[in-house]
Amino acid sequence: MADKSGRTDPRIVRTRQLIRDAFIDLLQEVDLEKITVNRIAERATINRVTFYLHYRDIPDMLEKMADEMAGEFRGIMQGIPDQSAPDADWTILVRMIEHIAEHAKFYKVLLATKRVPVFTDRLLGLMVDVITSRTEKRSASSALEPAIKVPTDIAIWYGSSAFIGTIVCWLRNDMPYTPLFLAKQLSLLFRMQLKAAD
Repeated sequence: MADKSGRTDPRIVRTRQLIRDAFIDLLQEVDLEKITVNRIAERATINRVTFYLHYRDIPDMLEKMADEMAGEFRGIMQGIPDQSAPDADWTILVRMIEHIAEHAKFYKVLLATKRVPVFTDRLLGLMVDVITSRTEKRSASSALEPAIKVPTDIAIWYGSSAFIGTIVCWLRNDMPYTPLFLAKQLSLLFRMQLKAAD
């Protein structure tokens, strides 16, 4: 599927995008349990055999789509060359929200309206990892500051859930704020939370 340079054949990427778009369109119309491979293939204008060349079944497709989503977010984070720069967290936050806005239909259906658990769980796990990493770096660099009174695990659960909850509400309300504005507000809230915890 990938050539010697590690790039995936554009035809494979295009077919998977057709399948993904067909699935999202169908999910807007019917419940997940009513979606079949036949319906996806018909909507994507491919045959069933083509679907099975890419996925074993619908649960496998969902897992792989969730992996791709998480990979896109990891790519955003790895795209920041200096993770220790003072504005690295800010840049990552803005780029993540911009990415969600660019793919609003996908995220609105899978996170905000239909709540397909594998996507919410994968995004929550990713945010827990990000916040854990940032918290550990901040704790190591601020050893002289007063200790945080809230246990770290509770702060991480809160931060990751608050981020996802805010994104879900933003999507449900048709993104009334720009990604940049939303990122600024989340950043302010995060700083307020850190001060309150001290």
